[in-house]
Amino acid sequence: MTLLAWAAAWLLDYWLGDPPHWPHPVRWIGNLITVTQRVVRKFCKSERALKMGGGVLWLVVVGTTLSASWGLLHLANFIHPCVGWLVEVWMIYTVLAARCLSDAALEVYRALKDGTLADSREKLSWIVGRDTSQLERPQITRAVVETVAENSVDGVIAPLFFLMLGGAPLAMAYKAINTLDSMVGYKTEKYRAIGYVSARLDDLANYIPARLSWLLLSASAWCLRADFSRALRIGWRDRYQHSSPNCAWPEATVAGALGIRLGGPNTYFGERVEKPWMGDEQRGIALDDITRTIQLMMLASLQALLLFAALRWLTFGIA
Repeated sequence: MTLLAWAAAWLLDYWLGDPPHWPHPVRWIGNLITVTQRVVRKFCKSERALKMGGGVLWLVVVGTTLSASWGLLHLANFIHPCVGWLVEVWMIYTVLAARCLSDAALEVYRALKDGTLADSREKLSWIVGRDTSQLERPQITRAVVETVAENSVDGVIAPLFFLMLGGAPLAMAYKAINTLDSMVGYKTEKYRAIGYVSARLDDLANYIPARLSWLLLSASAWCLRADFSRALRIGWRDRYQHSSPNCAWPEATVAGALGIRLGGPNTYFGERVEKPWMGDEQRGIALDDITRTIQLMMLASLQALLLFAALRWLTFGIA
């Protein structure tokens, strides 16, 4: 029943994605982060105090998410095993984001193909943290490809990895860790101190999944008849070409698979951030690279599901 719940949740994500008006735990986690951050900032004024307060923020958000998920799942199982199974499927479904990521990328793709540059910039701003107001079409395309590649880790591979390790509650806890990083884990003046713990622990949580993405995305390249050998080679060669210890693994692998160059300098919250390039520019980036990257990501997510389900079965004998 456990592995059947995984498969059902993955299929729900593939078919439904994240309908905007449906209740979603990530929104509740985001609200908890906002409220807790406000309290921390009220009492913590110095940089050192904000760093310590950021640790308290992390403990409150992750601890609350883990305990609430565990409690809800056990309560549902107490009511009836079928209720517990449905709650487990719902939890897993909500931590997966492959379809949501694909839909967001395709919104920009359609705007680039049929809409205006202003429309493309606006839709891109919904999914990236960089300044999009001055970007031209090739830069917008590159930003979408980078976003899909990078988020293949925290949107699919990492949640499934923690699902394998600790079931739905631990996958939910990972989602809280990742949401904290996306909300406060920036190196800007406003967030550098309070987001320090969240950023570092998100790096730690994604350490193994990011390196697995190198293999999974390379295998996807082979299945889709992209450049498998170059994906492996560039993914390994440029794995440290990023300020994050994890982001370059999937981005460089996709760059190698497609024969394009990703990365480079960008502007975040008014501050210019210098980033190295990843990949070799065999050709200029093209609009269809967005759909190719989505295909790589979706196939890698399926491979991750099968791999972690097999490991769970072999290790714990839980089917």
